Amino acid sequence: MDYSIGEFSKVTGLGIHTLRYYEHENLIIPLRNASNRRRYSEKDIAWISFIKRLKATGMPIKEIKKYAGLRAEGDATLSERMEMLVQHRQSLNEQIRQLQEHEAMLDEKIAFYRQEIEGHQEDTP
Repeated sequence: MDYSIGEFSKVTGLGIHTLRYYEHENLIIPLRNASNRRRYSEKDIAWISFIKRLKATGMPIKEIKKYAGLRAEGDATLSERMEMLVQHRQSLNEQIRQLQEHEAMLDEKIAFYRQEIEGHQEDTP
């Protein structure tokens, strides 16, 4: 099945302007029909989902563009693409570690306040 840009926009949740921008930046290269209209495929849906995931996990657009370029070059770049994802995962793990530290500090402060509040309630006759 293939999709027009409007249909593809609805399926992916991305605006038409965003899709055109992605095309301009060579993140996605839709096929064109005989009338030169963009036609998107199921593979394009999967690819856009992956781009959205990379963005959601904080990969900079510059890196996503690099990844897309490598993808367009084909299987000869599999190792390089995998290495990019390994590095990105390491970055995510570091962010998770930092967030867990922040959470632990907040938990300590919340526990302190609970203890203080309970202590003040006991002092009140």
